[in-house]
Amino acid sequence: MLGSTVLIVLLLFLFVKVPVLYVSYEGGGFSIKEDSFEVSWIHSVEKEPWMETYEKEGNRLYLARTRFKTFGAGTPSDGEVIPSNDGFVHMKIDREVESIDLIVSTNVETTLTTDSKEYRLYEMVEEYENVIIEIKKLPLWEYLRGEIL
Repeated sequence: MLGSTVLIVLLLFLFVKVPVLYVSYEGGGFSIKEDSFEVSWIHSVEKEPWMETYEKEGNRLYLARTRFKTFGAGTPSDGEVIPSNDGFVHMKIDREVESIDLIVSTNVETTLTTDSKEYRLYEMVEEYENVIIEIKKLPLWEYLRGEIL
């Protein structure tokens, strides 16, 4: 009986996959446990901060909302404006995305923020390097191993 239980647990560790948010770049990558995060940068034209909030729901990734200072180049046209008093335009987007493909730069200070940590991507990777954020299915043993940042 004990042998069967151990075998089942081992098989679960080997074959069950867990969907996690995974950030990859040349020479590395890391997973984050949180189901939501924010990507922020300084807009190259307006020179104002821009923030996008993403949420993971199961195996899907959504751009939930965005915040920016002024309407201009790249402003969403199909979102619902959410009333606010903080000097930012808040928009509800709720659009499913396959992945997020970022070109990281110190000029725009590309940053990823979760509830527990801030990742200054512009300090972690080379200038103008490509960073991809996506949902990746990791084996349960790898997820539990502790390489989650």
